[in-house]
Amino acid sequence: MAPSDFASADIEQILEKLTLEEAISLIAGVGFWRTVAVSRLGIPSLKVVSDGPNGIRGNHFCMGCPAKCLPSATGLGATWDTDLIELVGLKLLAEEAKLRGASIALAPTCNIQRNPLGGRSFESFSEDPFLSGSIAAAYTKGVQSGGIGVAIKHFVCNDKENDRMGQDSVVGERPLREIYLMPFMLAQKIAQPWTFMSSYNRVNGLHVSENPRLLTDILRKEWGFKGLIMSDWFGVYGVDGSINAGLDLEMPGTNKWRTFDLVNRSITSMKVMRRTIKERARKVLELVQRCAREAPEVLDSDGEERTRESEEDRMLMRKVASESIVLLRNDKGLLPLQAEKLKKVAIVGGNAKAFVLSGGGSAALKPSYFVSPYDGIANALPDGVEITYSEGATSYRMLPSLDFDILTEGGKRGWMASWHKHTSEDSMDIVQEPHYVSLMDETRIFVSLSAPKGITNRWTCRLRGYLKPRAHDCMFKFGLTVAGRAKLFVDNKLVIDNWTRQRRGEEFFGCGSEEEVGTIGLHAGQSPEIYVEFCNVRAPADGDEDEAVMDTNAGLRLGGTVVTDPDELLASAVRLAKEADVVIAVVGLSADWESEGYDRTTLDLPGRTDELVYKVAEANPNTIIVSQSASHGSSITMPWAKSVAAHLHAWYLGNSTGDAIADVLFGRVNPSAKLPLTFPKRLEDIPSHGHFNVDDGKVVYGEGIFVGYKHFQNRKIEPEYAFGHGLSYTTFSYSHLEVSEVEVADDDVQVSATVAIANTGARAGAEIVQLYVSWPAVSQLTHPPFTLKAFEKISLDPGESIRVALSLDKYAFSSWSERLDRWVIETGEYLVSVGSSCDALPLSAKLHIKQGLEWNGL
Repeated sequence: MAPSDFASADIEQILEKLTLEEAISLIAGVGFWRTVAVSRLGIPSLKVVSDGPNGIRGNHFCMGCPAKCLPSATGLGATWDTDLIELVGLKLLAEEAKLRGASIALAPTCNIQRNPLGGRSFESFSEDPFLSGSIAAAYTKGVQSGGIGVAIKHFVCNDKENDRMGQDSVVGERPLREIYLMPFMLAQKIAQPWTFMSSYNRVNGLHVSENPRLLTDILRKEWGFKGLIMSDWFGVYGVDGSINAGLDLEMPGTNKWRTFDLVNRSITSMKVMRRTIKERARKVLELVQRCAREAPEVLDSDGEERTRESEEDRMLMRKVASESIVLLRNDKGLLPLQAEKLKKVAIVGGNAKAFVLSGGGSAALKPSYFVSPYDGIANALPDGVEITYSEGATSYRMLPSLDFDILTEGGKRGWMASWHKHTSEDSMDIVQEPHYVSLMDETRIFVSLSAPKGITNRWTCRLRGYLKPRAHDCMFKFGLTVAGRAKLFVDNKLVIDNWTRQRRGEEFFGCGSEEEVGTIGLHAGQSPEIYVEFCNVRAPADGDEDEAVMDTNAGLRLGGTVVTDPDELLASAVRLAKEADVVIAVVGLSADWESEGYDRTTLDLPGRTDELVYKVAEANPNTIIVSQSASHGSSITMPWAKSVAAHLHAWYLGNSTGDAIADVLFGRVNPSAKLPLTFPKRLEDIPSHGHFNVDDGKVVYGEGIFVGYKHFQNRKIEPEYAFGHGLSYTTFSYSHLEVSEVEVADDDVQVSATVAIANTGARAGAEIVQLYVSWPAVSQLTHPPFTLKAFEKISLDPGESIRVALSLDKYAFSSWSERLDRWVIETGEYLVSVGSSCDALPLSAKLHIKQGLEWNGL
């Protein structure tokens, strides 16, 4: 039976014919990305699933197929544009998945940005559950309408990275329902994801993958979810617990619990029933069949991953990137810049020329192209405009990648890798052709499962190349990080020993060492030989003498840069600022700072970046800040916020970063994005401050329902920039808010609010109309001052006006009652407020709910 023929197979008949061993094999992966095939019964394998928060990477972390990289999820959230996100899902993500033979995209992530220090928050859309759920639903609808399933993740409360597999998220039932489950609930109601992915952590004592209340009682019974529930990778911690709780598929298939021996022992000891195994297997079969029906060409593909570029795709990438950029500040109308009037532009900052396009971890991929902020700005300026540049202050956490600085002996970009297997303690046997020597065009090499065929469990990789020559004599600093052990030689001289003894670090999903640094003098025009010896057995470290084999997480990263004097570097940027008509300072974070696997420890920008901004702004009043960081990184502290003339926040924008930034700077695109989270003035103002870290194995969600802007409003704390804030190059007015009578029927509530919006400026632009609901003054529950419940993005020409209709249903007025264990709508007088952000709500109207409602389900 061909894979596509399985689309019409009778699942019940196949289940009856399955042997116990075959059924057990179906409920766990095989290899890293696949489900098992049962050829006897014509059951095909789902050949691959792929990480996909901001692009479809494909199978390989190492030397992967070039891919389209979208803005980080928080950037997508900043568009507040569900139609655009749905289009991106259909036209870009679904089509990319097909090119990689991926039937399921491991996305979207719609966890709540509870704290801006959370390492993986950049993969999430917002601090607000309604906005998060709306964007997640649009993402899901778009991808699935293209015949590719999504695995919406991480269900639930995966809101920090440190100790993520063991920590217990202790959260009350009401915030769990109203804040953390709500985005998933909305996505299920609106878009019906094909699969859900469980999170690593515990929730109120039980790991989610073993939590029947979350997986079965809420997700399946209350919400009516009919699809498959899979684990996050290595997120299963036993045999019977997850099977009985309702987890259908354990991933991956390497080092798995669900082997025939272990599951059969659980059956014979009566911890698991045979019928439960069949129930789990049924969900796997149903998903395989759905994929065969919706996109049979993916199951029938040869497995080769492909890249395809088109001008239409490039324009859509550029559009979504530019529409993610938030104009935070624009004093005296400095923006948009009039390029034809400029004579000299100074570009400064550590992110201006850096290769910064996404956060780190599972979101990382190899882009099919990349436009840096510097190149995007330079390309947008007319001939004759002088452009000067200074880094000003370094912003890297580890030394910058050398991806474009190492060449082969023949002059190609990259270095040559030879692979050697260890068949005995002292052997060093060459892996034969075609894998003996290969070109490696990366200096961050996460081998994962991409080591060549024929390699042994212990192996060595030798890397040789030549550093591009420098224009002047200099001192050059190298940095070497490794999951395994490695030595760096420059012209046969040992420069870094990260082999003999190590310091444990956070790179490579917590398996890597701390970066070790070595410096060497280079002469102008010199192209020294770079040689790295890399073995996948890690070295001993203080407090951890175990020389473990890195069987799945082996990796190496080589970085480097010319040694500079920090004072001279800063002075050069200030000098250029004084001489320029305008200064564009591109600053921020990178995947080194914001990554899966660890949390941040501060909101401060790296190194002397704040000092750089202060000094160039003082030197030139026409200073524009372009800040880059994702989700939580968006919440960088900005002590200089009021001292700069203009400020764009650009998140991580993917392939089209520089073009999108230039489009907004020079007015080709009128900015319309709004903040999907609050920017605090200081770390201490954050709702979860003081109870974000793991305390004796627990993370206490002590802020309850007061997450994000709800906390700032409730405590009357002024943020740096409020949730929903975002400026335009035009202006809008709000008037004539009208609210309909409340209708309660068919277990639902229907209310319509209409408001008049006018473009009162001189440019065409788009506005995001936001509606917030406030609860009655007399209530049995405590409520935030107001909560986002509807929004709409509209475009208007100068002088044009329109009436915008915003619909509200039972979700807009419901609160979770722990005593009643259900959703409750109280009677009383509610307030509906409309405006451009949570701190700019000029219009309000009252509505009366005379008939209450209690409900469960969706």
